Amino acid sequence: MKKITLILALVMVSTFAFSQGVAPLSKGQKQMNFGLGLDHGGLPVYFGMDWAVHNDITVGGTLSTNLDGFHWLRIAGKGDYHFNRIIGIPNNFDFYAGVGVGFNLYFNSSNGSSGLHADLHVGGRWFWSEKWGLNLELGGGSGFGGLFGLTMKM
Repeated sequence: MKKITLILALVMVSTFAFSQGVAPLSKGQKQMNFGLGLDHGGLPVYFGMDWAVHNDITVGGTLSTNLDGFHWLRIAGKGDYHFNRIIGIPNNFDFYAGVGVGFNLYFNSSNGSSGLHADLHVGGRWFWSEKWGLNLELGGGSGFGGLFGLTMKM
């Protein structure tokens, strides 16, 4: 039994030692993100696209609004740095952090005032196939919020 445990331990250690982090998107690829969120202004839905401008950097945009009354609309651009290669995680996972800048448009002044929105965020993805994954992102800046949804590589 000790020999089997030792062999399994050696296989696991060598797998992690020789694994190389791979970018979830290569330069020129893109992915679509969509889902639900948590925000100070209600329960939002969001849609976004990311384009890989470098193996570790994506730029993109998001569009979001709330489901409970359509009181606001947010249009934002974002840039993310993906840490896969420098921390050595496989490409079915994606760990990133970035910045977003955009504009909030409120249709009801009791919910807030329209204006610029800026945030810092951190997120992660788990891809269960070559094309589909789950996305979780948390951020703060002009307000705190989070997103949970699906990612589709294109």
